[in-house]
Amino acid sequence: MTALAPARSTRRLVLAGASVLLVALGLVALMVVRPSAASPSGASSSQSAPAEDSVDAGFARDMAIHHQQAVEMSFIVRDRTDDEDVRRLAYDIINTQANQRGMMLGWLEMWGLPKSASGPPMEWMGHTLTPTGDGSLMPGMATDAELAALTAAKGEKAEVLFLRLMTVHHRAGADMAQAAAGSAKTDAIRNLAEGMVRGQQSEIGLMADMLKDRGAKP
Repeated sequence: MTALAPARSTRRLVLAGASVLLVALGLVALMVVRPSAASPSGASSSQSAPAEDSVDAGFARDMAIHHQQAVEMSFIVRDRTDDEDVRRLAYDIINTQANQRGMMLGWLEMWGLPKSASGPPMEWMGHTLTPTGDGSLMPGMATDAELAALTAAKGEKAEVLFLRLMTVHHRAGADMAQAAAGSAKTDAIRNLAEGMVRGQQSEIGLMADMLKDRGAKP
């Protein structure tokens, strides 16, 4: 492992995210131009344009940030272990969450809404978060120190740390998605959020088993 590996991973992440965003913009554009073909209910374009302070917009912005860190951690551990199960999980998270992130940013673009919130995170959930200064912007997100520890770790130590951090990350992400699934106004956000809840809860169970196999607790 060379010192250039993190930089290469970051460049790959940026390129992958940009590509996914372009694809998502194209798909969302088709949904707006041909709503009857994109949705069984024939949802109109006005129905898919929520307000800037809506649950839909807030969730899309915050979950895009939340997902970005999950992708980052997955790139880190992928390069620090030869374990095929952990690498496969990391690969799945990279692809799934980068794709979902691109979709959410694409919807914000098509709705004509800013991709960054003017206020603190989680306001759409009624939460008031106080900045901690440790790099963790929202519940479940790893701190700068935890990311540094993951970057420095190798082998089973890296695997266990990644699985623990990602379990916490997924639990908070599933809570956010559950809130959006119950309160969002657009079908796009509700459906995506419901899928996130199912997917992340399934991976939480998988990671619990993987930690158990390594003699570690979540």
